[in-house]
Amino acid sequence: MDTSSPLRQAAALVAREFAAPHAHVVDQEARFPIEAINALKREKLLSAYVPVALGGAGAGLTELVDIVEILARECASTAMIFAMHQIQVITLVRHAAGNPWYVNYLRELVEHQYLIASVTSEVGVGGEMRRSNCAVEVDGQRFRLVKDATTISYGAQADDLLVTARRNPDAANSDQSLVLVRKADYMLEQKGGWDTMGMRGTCSPPFLMTSSGDAAQIIDMPFGDMSAQTVVPVSHLLWGGCWMGCAAGAVNKARAFVRGQARANPGTVPPTALRLAELVSMMQSLRTSVQACLTEYEALSAADDAAVGTLTSMGYSLKMNNLKVDATQALPLIVSKALSICGILGYKNDSKFSMSRHLRDAHSAAIMVGNDRILATNANLLLVLKDD
Repeated sequence: MDTSSPLRQAAALVAREFAAPHAHVVDQEARFPIEAINALKREKLLSAYVPVALGGAGAGLTELVDIVEILARECASTAMIFAMHQIQVITLVRHAAGNPWYVNYLRELVEHQYLIASVTSEVGVGGEMRRSNCAVEVDGQRFRLVKDATTISYGAQADDLLVTARRNPDAANSDQSLVLVRKADYMLEQKGGWDTMGMRGTCSPPFLMTSSGDAAQIIDMPFGDMSAQTVVPVSHLLWGGCWMGCAAGAVNKARAFVRGQARANPGTVPPTALRLAELVSMMQSLRTSVQACLTEYEALSAADDAAVGTLTSMGYSLKMNNLKVDATQALPLIVSKALSICGILGYKNDSKFSMSRHLRDAHSAAIMVGNDRILATNANLLLVLKDD
């Protein structure tokens, strides 16, 4: 990983000075990682992707994935919050920057470092992002929107929300719009708790959201197009950065453990060194998979309009879905092997080699957009997709 850029260096500082010291209590208390998020705001990292012309750093997706990994090595919850926020920012930059209202909003985001949460889940749709029950109701230049969300990650701590809904009350549940709602214009009624196995700092309970706003906040492009071109692939790639970071954090602990054994017995190779070699190979495979898809997506995104057809094709959807499934199956195996190398010191919560948080966070990866749901989608695609 290239760590020489100012943004990566800023991320390393945040990870080292603010995420790492508080990661244990964030996990233990299932509380928002306020110290790390405030530090990300101070470093202007929340607006990293916003174009330079609008005051941002103009970072690319590759750099953002690296930042997510850097953060996840110390606190996966902090990294996942940053990743989810950047998914929203990238979607706005790519699909709403032609709207004067959003141009002004992006400038404000740079100045104020707004934290944006996503509201795609909803009671009654079974976790399916591409369906909505709620609908945008427009009256003149104002809209009203009520959504019963099964989860809103860091909803109580967010500054603004980006919400999916049916385009109007008569629209089909797959005919969706994407709407940004401002902090002053929505209310959240929490309907449950967030006491989970891992990713506890993401603070993702269910909420009933009631909102209103200017009709200009409704993005013109259908959400289905945004989802295929940006939301799904960018999500899997940024989440991939988080999974790589979580895995790397565990691998680094295993490395340190084996090196400690070697120093204790000079001139000998510890039995755990063989397991470490296997572990590093597994880590390399995970990184190669994510990086290959990232390089391809960056190239397609920078290409002409013909590339849009590739991004929205069934074959490309299958590839990105497979990345998500394969990476999330590999992650717990990597952390488990790191645990087996460290043995009892990896099992103990009060040890510097503890794998508890890494392992619990790792198991969230297969549940965020459940792998069974993705495999079912892939099965349907394979029924109609022609052979390569």
